[in-house]
Amino acid sequence: MCIHFFMEVLFIASKEKDLFINEQIRAKEVMVIGPNGEQLGVKPIKDALTLASYAGFDLVLINMNATPQVCKIMDYNKYKYESKKKQKENMKRQREANLDVKEYRLSVTIDVHDFNTRVNNASKYLEKGHKIKVSIRFKGREMAHPELGKDVLLRFADAVKDIAEVEQEPKIEGRFMNMLLMPKKDK
Repeated sequence: MCIHFFMEVLFIASKEKDLFINEQIRAKEVMVIGPNGEQLGVKPIKDALTLASYAGFDLVLINMNATPQVCKIMDYNKYKYESKKKQKENMKRQREANLDVKEYRLSVTIDVHDFNTRVNNASKYLEKGHKIKVSIRFKGREMAHPELGKDVLLRFADAVKDIAEVEQEPKIEGRFMNMLLMPKKDK
């Protein structure tokens, strides 16, 4: 008896997020919804299980708080697969929404190829509709010539001028000079 109680508690804890299916349903009578969404009426649990097995599907408890409890005849594995797929898609959309500002770091002495690579990457990101933060970190004696960093930032803005516009002009903050670019609005 003690082992049975422990197994039942363990079962409830592991199935907390899952729905009850087939023999896991403990109600005597349930409202049955068919695989195509049609209502089949209130039936004893044995009859509902028989209907589900004849249809080749599972009997899934949808609403346990209703009187009588509501069950649907469906392919449970397909339902779980589709719900996981929707959840992944929602997570992907949420991640994309959080990637609003992408930062690109340049240096005063950046090489032409490195500069072009960053311009190409930033262009792809701007085409998706996101903002770009371009920054330069001054090292050592470079602090004495901030105009060189400003020239690099303006050259970057000029390279993407067909798809972006400057939202915030280059300004110096400590050892960094930052500029903010946003995609052009189509009119």
